[in-house]
Amino acid sequence: MAALARLLERLLWPARKQERVEEAEERRSSPDGPQSLLDAPRCAQRPHGGAAASWGLSFGASAVQGWRAHMEDAHCAWLELPGLGPGWAFFAVLDGHGGTRAALFGARHLPGYVLEALGPAPGEPEGVCEALRRAFLSADARLRALWPRGEPGGSTALALLVSPHFLYLAHCGDSRAVLSRAGAVAFTTKDHRPLRPRERERIHDAGGTISRRRLEGSLTVSRALGDFAYKEAPGRPPELQLVSAEPEVTALARRVEDEFMLLASDGVWDAMSGSALVGLVASRLCLGLAPELLCAQLLDTCLCKGSLDNMTCILVCFPGAPRSCEEAIRKELVLDAALGRRVAAEQAPGARRKGWSASRVTPTILSSFSELCAFGQEPPSLNTVFRTLASEDIPDLPPGGGLHCKATVIADAYSQFCQASGERWVGTEPYTMKSLSISHPLPLRFPPGDGCFRRGSVKTSEEGKTEQEPNRELASHAKTPGKRVPRQKEQPV
Repeated sequence: MAALARLLERLLWPARKQERVEEAEERRSSPDGPQSLLDAPRCAQRPHGGAAASWGLSFGASAVQGWRAHMEDAHCAWLELPGLGPGWAFFAVLDGHGGTRAALFGARHLPGYVLEALGPAPGEPEGVCEALRRAFLSADARLRALWPRGEPGGSTALALLVSPHFLYLAHCGDSRAVLSRAGAVAFTTKDHRPLRPRERERIHDAGGTISRRRLEGSLTVSRALGDFAYKEAPGRPPELQLVSAEPEVTALARRVEDEFMLLASDGVWDAMSGSALVGLVASRLCLGLAPELLCAQLLDTCLCKGSLDNMTCILVCFPGAPRSCEEAIRKELVLDAALGRRVAAEQAPGARRKGWSASRVTPTILSSFSELCAFGQEPPSLNTVFRTLASEDIPDLPPGGGLHCKATVIADAYSQFCQASGERWVGTEPYTMKSLSISHPLPLRFPPGDGCFRRGSVKTSEEGKTEQEPNRELASHAKTPGKRVPRQKEQPV
């Protein structure tokens, strides 16, 4: 979307240009090849969600390409698992590197391998943990049989399996999950990095090296699907190779205090910590925001905070999730109105700020728009407006997200004033609500009982048409959404 992209260029690019150049140079020197950054981020999202009211489970999901030249994330969501009865669900986030093949394969086929390993009556929790381990390794073995010889690429994988009594997390790589319980972080996964003691020992035992905190000077993660060039150590089983597809599995007993679980690729964690994400999500749920729209807002906030990577997140809400609160909604409306007045400087020209309150918000952005207009001067840039506001102590901003969560409110207020007075500033670039506001398509709601399988990564051409992967098996992923067949017929990649 040109809207948010233009806003992000103004707010972030000047201050982060050197940071982006340095990161781009580091990636170009990597054996994985160059990972170019776009001149402006691609901000289009397709949030979707669903609910299983009978057991109090709901979810929302969204993904954004961001500054990366290609979208390599994927995800899937199943609110109902065939043969396992009510209360079972499966969600996964996959973050590809070196291409999209591994991520798309995992999103499409990993649920089927999980169902196959679980069987009709899985034993909890030990039997389920072992089943998840076998499912990851089986999926990786099948992917290897289909993989074009000599081609690079792989994907991290993060899966949440929900049962009536347990929450099971299985992950390889640096996509993370965080559980909110009674308003605080109760659990978070740990990244698989080459320098973690257990990972480093396995790598060295397999004859590998670690350079610049990367495996063989290349990979930043030590566990992943794919990356078969690092799985060639002779005489060693798959789980003991340089890169392992064996997941780290955790079983968490469910409690009534459980609120929600957030699964996200590393681009989200680059911008926000686990505690910040929990605070932001809880505050947005108190506003009655649907999980899928909350995910979209969260990704927009991470973009404004400077995340450079593809981003995907899935929010799974349990019966104890925060409910809509009238007081929280009232405070949010007051804050939005105050920010609007603050930007437009509707108080008397030249007035100075004495403090933020619901009833009095007076201007300090250089001088008021009204005063500038009276003298025929151009207003301060949107970048200046945002940075000035960021330097001030503004009460009741969203926890975790702060002013970045309100970027569109600020842009809308700025746009409205520029629209009203645009004819006075010759040469000033016009701003419109459409060009600066973040707008998402209507959320896709799926009724309980549907498989709720959805792909997370969507590539669009310049003409706005969906581009299918040339790979036959992976392309079939986009053609059969919602099918509840555990496994699809596989063809060579």
